[in-house]
Amino acid sequence: MSEFVQRRDIDFLMFEMLDLGKLLEAPRFAAHDRATVSAVLDSAEAVARKYYHPIAAELDVNEPEFAQGRVEIIPGVREALGAYAEAGFFATAFDEDDGGLQLPALVSLFANGIFSCANLSVSNYAFLTTASANMLRAFGSREQRRVFLPPMLEGRWFGTMCLSEPQAGSSLSDIVARAEPTGDGSYRVSGAKMWISGGDHELSENIIHMVLAKIPGGAPGVKGISLFIVPRYRVADDGRVEEWNHVGLGGVNHKMGQRGTVNCLLNFSDGGDSIGTLVGEPGRGLAYMFHMMNEARIAVGHSAAMCGLAGYLYSLGYAQERLQGRRSTDKDPTSPQVPIVEHADVKRMLLAQKAAVEGAMALTGYCAYLVDTQKTLSDTTARAEIEALLGLLTPVAKSWPSEHCLEANKLAIQILGGYGYTRDYPVERFYRDNRLNPIHEGSFGIQGIDLLGRKVRMDGGAGLDLLCGRIGETISQASSWPALTREAEQLDEAVALLRSTTHDVTSCSDSSLGLANATLYLDAFGHVVIGWIWLWQAVAAERAIRERRAAAADGGFYRGKLAACRYFFRYELPKVHATFSLVRSLDDTCSSFDPADFIVQ
Repeated sequence: MSEFVQRRDIDFLMFEMLDLGKLLEAPRFAAHDRATVSAVLDSAEAVARKYYHPIAAELDVNEPEFAQGRVEIIPGVREALGAYAEAGFFATAFDEDDGGLQLPALVSLFANGIFSCANLSVSNYAFLTTASANMLRAFGSREQRRVFLPPMLEGRWFGTMCLSEPQAGSSLSDIVARAEPTGDGSYRVSGAKMWISGGDHELSENIIHMVLAKIPGGAPGVKGISLFIVPRYRVADDGRVEEWNHVGLGGVNHKMGQRGTVNCLLNFSDGGDSIGTLVGEPGRGLAYMFHMMNEARIAVGHSAAMCGLAGYLYSLGYAQERLQGRRSTDKDPTSPQVPIVEHADVKRMLLAQKAAVEGAMALTGYCAYLVDTQKTLSDTTARAEIEALLGLLTPVAKSWPSEHCLEANKLAIQILGGYGYTRDYPVERFYRDNRLNPIHEGSFGIQGIDLLGRKVRMDGGAGLDLLCGRIGETISQASSWPALTREAEQLDEAVALLRSTTHDVTSCSDSSLGLANATLYLDAFGHVVIGWIWLWQAVAAERAIRERRAAAADGGFYRGKLAACRYFFRYELPKVHATFSLVRSLDDTCSSFDPADFIVQ
């Protein structure tokens, strides 16, 4: 069994659940077919197996260090990213006109997920670069795209996003970085940026920083934030890399996990001028950055799922081989021991991991499928519906996997027992790596406020209506399968509870009270969505079994899908009743608590 990928499940999600084959019939993707997709995934698995996976433990122990003003990283990272670039993965989802392969975002997501599963720290450098390039493609000028896009899509130049500052954190309205016009159309960017992943290294010829800063005299708060391209080394009009742009390395942050992704404090205009160019219009920087962050949030959710998958596969393999104890009905101490996978509680922990990981993979895959679908539609109304649905699901796709696949990693450690806490086994690293994802690209709490405070209210709740309509279609399909009628009824009840809770909370005139338990609302909302995703997978599995398309070798795979669906509906979905009950009660225990009462006198 592979330690970092489960190709059969990826094929199921793409072609049996989401019907990628139909999407490939669209003119935009007509150059590709199932053979192309398989070749891309084969290549990803081969590169990940040869270059990414072997250095994961070494990189975790030998994390990047600040030495003589520069970052030092083990040589294997550069070699791995070079192999990734040579195979063309930086450009997979970009348009052919930009030098890309124009593959569906769904294929790119799962291909890059293989790299995340093999070595999340190394995969982050490519993720940051493609996210920056995508934002540049969407909002940069023709000249900016001409100069910066080709080397980024070739993997010669890497990218970052520079939002947070030491004093501001997630409160971006409080950033103080400045961008002063120089008189020739460029800007002198100054200030400090904190928590910048991939901010300084020698892995690429240049680093293209996408920096949020304020132009003097602009509007206060977020409306005064603009976006700038500030390269580590200045770039001539013909694309040549020139002198240092005075982007100084202030220090390296040493994190709990994802240690191999260098994380920096950067000082702009350090001992000289950091020259940048404005992207798009002044004051629109945050809107541009959130375009990138919304796609990045789906990718973070997927990387959380794949990190959970790594732990699940490893603990499953361990449980199948580790002999310990005997069945409860066997009282003979001289009889052979059994693999721990035979014990009911170990099965419970494995099923919990499977339900979380495969549910999260399917959800993030569906979001990528929506991105692709939107690009194939010419009807503006249909495109707007997809945009509303995607906007509603994005905070869920980011948060639910990063919270519950982290729990899956915890269970993987538990299955290994004492061994799980040692560095001789990778499951403790998977947990530490995944622990950062609930914070990356907006914490769980921020996503909850976004969902309950904005997304479910937009256009009179149109996005929620669309989602409930699609869930209803799956419920209707499941109701025709006798084995799934119970689950269909449970999900129908959960959706009704979601709707009534949303109505009660959004009707509250006190916004602070209404949002006091937004995080709990998000978690229960996510459980309803994952319940839908699992019922959808179960319908696909039942269809395969009943239509006798499932080969004998695949029988266990489909039965596993049905069992994981049953587990989620028995053990997880019922939790939404208690959570929604608390949320709709508008309980003020947390919001009304006096912070002074935390202090012990």
